[in-house]
Amino acid sequence: MNCKSILILLFLINSYIVKAQNTVGTISLTENAFEGYTLLTLHTKTYLIDNCGKLINEWSSSFPPGNAVYLLENGNLLRAGRTPSTDITFGGQGGIIELYNWDGDLIWSYLYDTPLHRQHHDIFPMPNGNVLILAAEVMTESEAIQAGRNPALLIENRLFNEQVIEVEPVGANDGNIVWEWNFKDHLIQDFDNTKDNFGDIANNPQLLDINFLNGGNGNANWIHMNSVQYNADLDQIILSGRALSEIFIIDHSTTTIQAASNSGGIYGKGGDLLYRWGNPQSYKQGTEANRQLYGQHFPHWIPSGFEDGGKIILFNNGDRRTPEFSEVYTLELPESSPGIYEYVNGSSFGPIAPDYIYSDENRFYSRIVSSAQRLPNGNTLICAGFKGDIFEIDNQENIVWEYVSPVNNNNGNIATQGDETTSFINITFRALKYAVDYPAFVGKDLSPGDPIELDFNTDVCDNVGVSDEEFIGFKIYPNPTTNELFIKTNDTILKIDIYNALGSLILSNKGIDYFQLKHLNSGIYFIRIQTNEKKYIRKIIKY
Repeated sequence: MNCKSILILLFLINSYIVKAQNTVGTISLTENAFEGYTLLTLHTKTYLIDNCGKLINEWSSSFPPGNAVYLLENGNLLRAGRTPSTDITFGGQGGIIELYNWDGDLIWSYLYDTPLHRQHHDIFPMPNGNVLILAAEVMTESEAIQAGRNPALLIENRLFNEQVIEVEPVGANDGNIVWEWNFKDHLIQDFDNTKDNFGDIANNPQLLDINFLNGGNGNANWIHMNSVQYNADLDQIILSGRALSEIFIIDHSTTTIQAASNSGGIYGKGGDLLYRWGNPQSYKQGTEANRQLYGQHFPHWIPSGFEDGGKIILFNNGDRRTPEFSEVYTLELPESSPGIYEYVNGSSFGPIAPDYIYSDENRFYSRIVSSAQRLPNGNTLICAGFKGDIFEIDNQENIVWEYVSPVNNNNGNIATQGDETTSFINITFRALKYAVDYPAFVGKDLSPGDPIELDFNTDVCDNVGVSDEEFIGFKIYPNPTTNELFIKTNDTILKIDIYNALGSLILSNKGIDYFQLKHLNSGIYFIRIQTNEKKYIRKIIKY
């Protein structure tokens, strides 16, 4: 075996050992991973990390997650927190919305937590600066029965109406509710013709059957919404009802009064459901055999311009099916025109099946929480949140990055590298990745700190992109870098060119082995080095 082969073999062995040793933080990383920063909220802190798991920024709150978090384009952080209230309680409870600046200062908060209503699971930052809030509202026993609920299916003597409100921030801790939509305004039942909402369920798919429980036992939290997302181009909202295993689309272009009416629906704009999918037995247009969703999370529109732009992507948890395994779906919705969904009377909403399914029964399963996000380069970021496992696949379904949360979400304790994840609860609601050129990062100090975990090991990251030639006598370091870049080679350097991600030449020098990059914006660049022996092209990352 020649020297070059020995070096390659040693590199492969070293890569395997490093991967085997890492149990938390960055487990694996390849050059095909999308360059960006991943946002996670765990216990009372929110972390922004790079692909190496190194900390870029951190925000602290007095509240554990409640559960969603977003990094806004201006660098502010919008986060839901969980209040200690005991009036309305179930998994995903929240109660307060907080807005922090990049430096971690609290600049606005809004409490939506009373004995009668409480924010939970998700919020969404609107383009106009307002905030959509997903909330549960108490319906009394008498109100639920009057709405058509079968008393035998009312075991907690109350029922939760799910609502979406839009709040305009006011001052430091107040807000105006400028729009509202409620499920209680769009119900149907065929149980009691002396009560409200009596009708033919099969012929009214734009309404929700108040007595369909999808195998549930009749507790107050019968819908269990876990996601609210918005499409500005369509002015529509998509909701996820985990307990019913359905997703719903509603119109946001209405007034609050119109949103409460039962006009429009699937036949046009209005307050009723525009679209639903996942479990057609809920409106008596199918059976359990036609069901396709099982406790899903985070349905949202893929941004236009991305691969599969305009389609819906979601994480299908696979809860309570046999066998239990999770999947990522993309759906192409049946539209006659943008935002108008085709429906044939006496049938179920299409599509018959997802147009894409990513599934690996041996790779990931998360009974609750979780998310999937299409990235600008076509990769997909997947958060199998029950075990805090976040991984990215390319369009060939190769895993190009994997990260395991080292934070105990129950108490905030940080794991030590080498700890097994079975020894702590690292449940993670959602993971979102932002490109390095996202507007929030302009003018910010993005110098990476240490990884979150204790006794960290960054060898996985340090070896990314290292080839057999680099072990023999060629190296670019540090990469990623903040300011300086050094080139080490046994050959004679003739010329070095640096290009931006668009292919434009931005720097060129002859015969040097050092660059000062402080004046360059954060992002991805490519360096081409011509020596007397060969030509090298490498990707570099500037923080």
